[in-house]
Amino acid sequence: MSDLPNGPKHLGVTPPIALNYPTQREIEVTDLLVQELTAQGTFESEEESRRREVVLGKLDKLVKEFVYRTSKKRQLPEADAREAGGKIFTFGSYRLGVHGAGTDIDTLCVVPRHVTREDFFSDMYDSLNSLSEVTELTSVTDAYVPVIKMKFQDIPIDLVFAKLNVPKVPDDLELRDNLILKNLDETCIRSLNGSRVTDEILRLVPSIPAFRTSLRCIKLWANRRAISANVMGFFGGVAWAMLVARICQLYPNAIAGAIVSRFFRIMYQWNWPQPVLLKPIEDGPLQVRVWNPKIYHGDRYHLMPIITPAYPSMCATHNVTQSTKKIIEEEFKRAAEIADKVMIGTGKWSDLFSKHDFFSRYRHYLQIIASSNSAARQLKWSGMVESRIRHLISKLEGVDNLYLAHPFVKGFDKVHHCTTEQEANDVSHGIYNLKPISERSGTDSSKSGNENGGNTIYTTTFYIGLHVETRAVGSTTAHRQLNLSWPISEFTKLVKSWDKFDDRYMNIVVKNVKCNQLPQEVFEEGEQRPTKLKRTKPGGKAKSNTTTTEQHTKKRKTDKDKMDTTMTTHQPNKKRKTTDSKDDTTTTEQKRKSEKVEINGSNLESN
Repeated sequence: MSDLPNGPKHLGVTPPIALNYPTQREIEVTDLLVQELTAQGTFESEEESRRREVVLGKLDKLVKEFVYRTSKKRQLPEADAREAGGKIFTFGSYRLGVHGAGTDIDTLCVVPRHVTREDFFSDMYDSLNSLSEVTELTSVTDAYVPVIKMKFQDIPIDLVFAKLNVPKVPDDLELRDNLILKNLDETCIRSLNGSRVTDEILRLVPSIPAFRTSLRCIKLWANRRAISANVMGFFGGVAWAMLVARICQLYPNAIAGAIVSRFFRIMYQWNWPQPVLLKPIEDGPLQVRVWNPKIYHGDRYHLMPIITPAYPSMCATHNVTQSTKKIIEEEFKRAAEIADKVMIGTGKWSDLFSKHDFFSRYRHYLQIIASSNSAARQLKWSGMVESRIRHLISKLEGVDNLYLAHPFVKGFDKVHHCTTEQEANDVSHGIYNLKPISERSGTDSSKSGNENGGNTIYTTTFYIGLHVETRAVGSTTAHRQLNLSWPISEFTKLVKSWDKFDDRYMNIVVKNVKCNQLPQEVFEEGEQRPTKLKRTKPGGKAKSNTTTTEQHTKKRKTDKDKMDTTMTTHQPNKKRKTTDSKDDTTTTEQKRKSEKVEINGSNLESN
């Protein structure tokens, strides 16, 4: 299968690099890529595709009924209420045509001016809540883009809201005209931006089939390598789409196999912070901020700017930090080497999609545990903590002897049924010595922890890998120190300053763990927890079963790392040991160590 375009289109801010049509080898490589993507399960079944269409049809009908009811409440005449309309738009991966089985549908609800956001989060929410087909319904009204999340017939839906300054919203309404943004608040403009950007990307690629196949490949690769998470400082879905679209513009007659190969090579060599643009940045009718580093001081600090093509243009990658930039560039290099081998016939596409090695890559990790006493509270609390982790990364980057701080792209959720206060205290500090409640004598697994006379604690655990700087050649320093006291203290203060933080029910803990102390939950079935991560001389071959970014550190086999975690915050009524008793005694063997890593202040806790 190949996806030959109809003809070249000169799109983008520069002329194409080449107008060559596909070679026989490129056609073969593209066929192999599509076969591998199919084998990897990136395409959904026809049945699921039809079910999505049915669900979207029902949702559109619900939106129109919601607008009609609200119009009647505003005492509009019957005819005007019927014509008020309302419409849904899709955006994101579904609109781009690169969604897979089980992925959510990003959906926008557009209504006329007399319908308010308060109406949406009350009346529309209640209407959805009354349907047996809708499950896991929740509203997030204080998000940057307020959203209703749900599963509609088991299909995940994210529904956002925008009202236009018009008396009615007909079915043939389009969102391309910049004038529709006039007299709208910033929240509505942000809500509309997702749909407007997605549609503009599709208008700016010369061959949609080639673009879609290439983007499916890049998205799968980014997910497998754990570098797709905007909130953590990596690229989000729209950023990956814009990068692929740019390569399509540079090679308008190329097909997917060639585009993917050139994508990695060009991105690895890209001269950041030169921005990636799909078209010139345009002015518009609003007094709103448009990305411009010449005017706005903050825009100059964007490390890997990828600029949205729809007005008002914004940087989709403003969260990227020095650490995540290094990681992304490292992955670009690895992928470029694999893609080159595929093109000449000495490699295969499956190598590109091998799973990340995050939990065996580093010797030292920070473990960030957000906990609370209810599922609803935990959803908001853990989401807030997650959104602030990039600030911790930025502060860690200023620590001496730390080369980079690598955040994992997601947290790990657990529910703990505790029978004593001590158990509840332990799990909130990452000590999981509990059996499942169904295995305990005298308990009923159908009951909650509270009904069994205990507490139910919800935890979400995030991880940051710490890559320690290579010790200078000839250095006589006995060991290197990482003083993390200030970054972690500032982070705990930041999350506690949240206006909904309640120290009676919420807890935040930051502590260090070695790779061989990581919990089994972070490893997939069949994966083994590392016993000891060995390092090599620069350019040498790793002696462990994984490749590590710490291979540049020279270390003897008999060396052991020491973590000094003697610093904690004061906690009334909770006295916890912060060092193991073995660490309190300096042995003769420890005195002979020629290299150690001491991590100070990485066991900070806050209730």
